[in-house]
Parts: sequence; C-alpha cells; structure tokens
Amino acid sequence: MEKLIRKASKVVCVVCVLLAATVVLCAQTLTTLYSFDGGANGSVPYGALIQGINGYLYGTTNGSEAPANGDGTIYKMTTSGKVKTLHSFCLKSGCADGNEALAGLVQDTNGAFYGTTTYGGANGYGTVFKITAGGKLTALYSFCSGAGCLDGESPTGTLILSTDGNLYGTTYYGGTYGHGTVYKITTSGALTTLYSFCSQNGCADGANPTAGVIQATDGNFYGETDFGGTNGQGSLFKISATGALTTLYSFCSQPDCADGSQPVAGLVEGNDGNFYGTTTGFGGGSTADGTVFKMTPTGGLATLHSFDGTDGTNPEAPLIQATDGNFYGTTYQHGASPDGGTVFQITPSGTLTTLYNFCSQPNCADGLEPQFGGLLQDTNGDFYGVTAYGGTNDSCAYGCGTVFSLSIGLGPFVATRPTSGKVRAKVIILGTDLTGATAVSFNGTAATFKVVSSTEITTKVPKGATTGPVTVTTPGGTLTSNVAFQVTQ
Repeated sequence: MEKLIRKASKVVCVVCVLLAATVVLCAQTLTTLYSFDGGANGSVPYGALIQGINGYLYGTTNGSEAPANGDGTIYKMTTSGKVKTLHSFCLKSGCADGNEALAGLVQDTNGAFYGTTTYGGANGYGTVFKITAGGKLTALYSFCSGAGCLDGESPTGTLILSTDGNLYGTTYYGGTYGHGTVYKITTSGALTTLYSFCSQNGCADGANPTAGVIQATDGNFYGETDFGGTNGQGSLFKISATGALTTLYSFCSQPDCADGSQPVAGLVEGNDGNFYGTTTGFGGGSTADGTVFKMTPTGGLATLHSFDGTDGTNPEAPLIQATDGNFYGTTYQHGASPDGGTVFQITPSGTLTTLYNFCSQPNCADGLEPQFGGLLQDTNGDFYGVTAYGGTNDSCAYGCGTVFSLSIGLGPFVATRPTSGKVRAKVIILGTDLTGATAVSFNGTAATFKVVSSTEITTKVPKGATTGPVTVTTPGGTLTSNVAFQVTQ
C-alpha cells in the first residue's frame, strides 16, 4: 500500500505586500515555538493540535523522516514551546501499539485522549488508541481484524466524540468494497462499521476518505471523500448515526473542475449553519491550485476562492472559524516560496488575506509545508499550528518540522467540552485565566460551577437553559464561548 504522505524561538513580522487580488497584512506575528529533532521527540508533525483541559497543547508526529524515531510520537507542549513526549509508537512487538499517526487527538470530559494510527496494530493496518494525560496508551482496536478487512484499513482522519458518547471516524481503505469506511467505536473499543464506500456503481457515493467526519448541530455527520462521486474527483456526504448515507455534492461538476477536486481536509460547520472546506490543487479550481468552498446543508456549493500559487496551493488542512467570525487555514505549498505554504484568513463571503508565508527565513528555519494539521485557536486568542518540514534541526532531509504560534490580536475566550448536551449533563469549560470566576451562564441561565484550575471549570447544563453562548465572569471581565452551546432534549 502506498503510504499516505508526500514530500514535495524565532519571531517574524509579516511584511506588507500586494499579491494579485490577495492582500498580505502587516502586524501579524508568527513565532516558531519548537523545531522537532527526529530523535526522541519525533518528526513530521502532521496531526492537528488540541488544547487540553490542563492548558497544555497536545499533538502527534508521523515520524516518517526521523532517523532515530520513525514510528511517530504523541507529545504535549506548553504555549511557550516546552515539549514532552508522552508516547513513542512501535514500542511493542510488531508495533502492536500502532505506527505513524497522521491525525490529531480528541479529549473526553474525563481527560483521556483518543486517536488513530495509520499502520501498526495487531494486524498492521492501523489502530484506534486511548492515552491518558500521563502517557499510558491502550490500543482499543486493530483494523483488518477479519478476512477482507471488512472493518476498514488505514485510518487517517481525526476522530470526533459524538453527543452519544461514542467516537466516529473513517478509514481510507478496506470495507466491503476496499475503498474505505465510516465507523463508530465505543470508548472501550467495540467497533461498528456504519458504511462502506464505493457501494454504488462507479463509486458514485464516494471513495477513500482522508479526513474524518464532523457532527453538525442537526445531529448528523458530514464528511468528504478524496475520490469517487459522479465525476470521480471526490464528494461531500451526510451520514446518520445508523449509517444512512446521502451524497450531497460531487466535485468536478463544472467545466475544467472549476469547482474543485479531491477534497482531503474535512469540513467545519460555520455559525451560519453552512459548511466550509477546501479542495486540493490537483486539477481543481480556476487555476488548478485548489479552492475554498461553502456548502449548504442540502448540498448547494459555492466556490469562495480559487488559489493561484501566489497565495498558496494545495490547502490540505481543515478550516477553523475563529472568534472574529472569519475562517483560517493553511496551504501546503507555494506562496512567496515554491514549497513554503501559507497561513490565510478568509471571510464567509470569500475575501482572502495571506497572513504568513513560510520559508521566509534562511533554510526555512520558520517551517515548511503545513499539511494536514491546520490551526487551533487557543482560548488565549492566538493560533497554533505545525509544519511538516523545516525548522532549525537538520537531522531530517528537509527539516523535521515545527510548532508555531500566530498572533493577530484576537482576545481570550472560553470553550466548552462538549459543545452540546442535555440538561444536567457534565460540561468542562476551558480558558486561560479562570481563577476567581464568579459566575457561569448558559445563554443567560445561571449555572453552578467549580473552578478546578486557571484553565478548567466544571459545570452542568442548568435547568431552563437554551441554545446559545456560555459566558464566564472573571475578575478580568466576561469571557464568551467561541461557539453556541447546543442544549439537546
């Protein structure tokens, strides 16, 4: 099987430049927090970062370029750049604990993290694992557990923790027809295959999903496939918790694939109820460099931006919607440097601004080629992300990768985990300076709470609460959640 990877503290202020119709703003500050060394701390960080309950950032490395640790790691990091490796994969015979993590992690309300490896496990075709905040890892499930790999093979996307308490994800290969699956797995490791792709003639239902799924506010799951669909260039789909799948859109439906092709990044639901995502530059968009798109819940698609190389190519990471209402993402290549990549902002209406061009420093000390990870907005207001290559360590051929922060002046906020729940359901509120909090409310309804630490408050959804923002009153002011908390029945 061809592996699913490709190779094609400094502070930097972005210079004002006009690139075609795309504006590069001043006053954006990027800081290289850490350069991986290819040794005990791994290399090639593909997976997205996640903010833990304790305020640390957590991530994974793929390890594919590491001379000393080629199997990947799980690490935690302070927001100032101090890294600690929690687990190095392939510690067990035959890599039974997994090998090469492409995806990021998800954390439950008890503090445990869950993730996937693309290879390894009991059968060599990937795992779902659980790891404690202290680093104790358990392989919950090994894919290809039966003849024909009907349960799936090679998971590459990040898991999500659903409102029903189960984890949902995808595999790139395997399933009944060999082109990937959508699956559900309990936190104790019982797996159910919900759907096998390419079940329709010509794979009209899609094939080979790189990204995982998201759960929307309507309770359904939404995702992308790299290939298949009516035109063979990928699709967008909706799937219920019981496995009923609807293909919403097939890419390359316009002449010369002007609407894009081969989406690999995954979707995000905007606060307007629409879905936003990207397609890669492998023949898609007006100049074949990739697109940003918006899709309605019924499948109506609008191309918001087509990349042209000067503003980057191949956006392979998911977008995030930040507290200012705009979307933020990365491109894998180009921008000011052919292999550099960019960080960009795009408004919901499609105005794109390049915030940073990677490889702006000699020898790409600031990082090179941000691929699948994308960005995280920490509750301190800043963005954090990873580049697959570059950095100051030359023990890897193209650099071992970096972790960076990007400040654009956005203020602090709070985030809830989970983002929906019934009355009396347990909720954790994440923040950066919660000590001394005096009030918590769910859309105006007061809730009882406990301040656990400066980064964590525990609470329950109060009786009478309705869907809306969660607010926390602190000595420094009132902090508001970045997304509306959905009160379910």
